[in-house]
Amino acid sequence: QVQLVESGGGLVQAGGSLSLSCAASGRILSIYAMGWFRQAPGKQRELVAGITSGGSPSYADSVKGRFAISRDNAKNTVYLRMNSLKPEDTAVYYCYSDIAGVVDQARRYWGQGTQVTVSS
Repeated sequence: QVQLVESGGGLVQAGGSLSLSCAASGRILSIYAMGWFRQAPGKQRELVAGITSGGSPSYADSVKGRFAISRDNAKNTVYLRMNSLKPEDTAVYYCYSDIAGVVDQARRYWGQGTQVTVSS
């Protein structure tokens, strides 16, 4: 009954920028933390950035100063602005959101994943 739909991503040259968005929909009571993970081929999924319900962001060291996470609580949407992209940022990016549904207890939901490819 709750789903996350991602948009954005694609192919960009090194040094370029991309934006991702992830919108939650369904029978939502409350949204707590939101954020982004990524998974590169042959690697474990890693946390990229998170943001609390109050808007406090946190970042992986590898993206600090280059990526910016934000959220629009009125739209149930989390965003990731990625600047100064590097080839090592290439991965499938997954959004997550900790949501309490109208009929469900709070749990983590995941987006479908979107490919980000940075060419050198």
